[in-house]
Amino acid sequence: MKKNIVLLDIIFYVLFPLFIWHFIRDFIGDYYTMLLSSVPGIIYSVYRFFELKRINFFGVFILVTLMIETLVDVLAGSSLQLLWNKVFYAGAMSLFFFSSIIIKKPITLYFGLDFAELQGYDRKFSKCLYYQKQLFLIFQLITLVFALRSGVLALVKAWLIIEYGVEAFDKGIILRQAFSWLLTGITIAGFFYIGKVIYTSPELIKKAEREMAEKEARPS
Repeated sequence: MKKNIVLLDIIFYVLFPLFIWHFIRDFIGDYYTMLLSSVPGIIYSVYRFFELKRINFFGVFILVTLMIETLVDVLAGSSLQLLWNKVFYAGAMSLFFFSSIIIKKPITLYFGLDFAELQGYDRKFSKCLYYQKQLFLIFQLITLVFALRSGVLALVKAWLIIEYGVEAFDKGIILRQAFSWLLTGITIAGFFYIGKVIYTSPELIKKAEREMAEKEARPS
């Protein structure tokens, strides 16, 4: 599956929804077509969640946000309200990511801990390492990209709704996936850069080791 992930993303997040929108809406109406078009993506996302074969922060985050987004769609009640709900949801996610930066618990740092753990690294040590100032700043910046992506997506979707009404739906599908791939690319580049910083800065590892040893030496 990993080798075909981009192709599968296109099929389940773009082609299936667009096919349903353009060929079924005349039979069941705009609102129910919008709901139906989200089903392939939901099934695919749940499958990817269980393919991880373990529960971690990243998997739970994906599943919870998927459930919330689905609930928001179902409770909309009309096609136009569904589109506006997607705008509000994207805005809320932007605020969520910004909040994690402000409280100094960037979400992407916890994603990084999951990925490091999957590669066999100790989670507690990785957390101590990632909170070193130089690496922590990079995680803050990556999370800022997440926040900006959701914020810009909300603004553009709002403009599309004002300009095109319910016809903005298919444009939003393509736009969202394009933003998703852009975000994925930036995130991967950020994690590669973090790996490079760790590789070229052995003092960071030594400092994290000292801090870990100090924590373990403290009486509980």
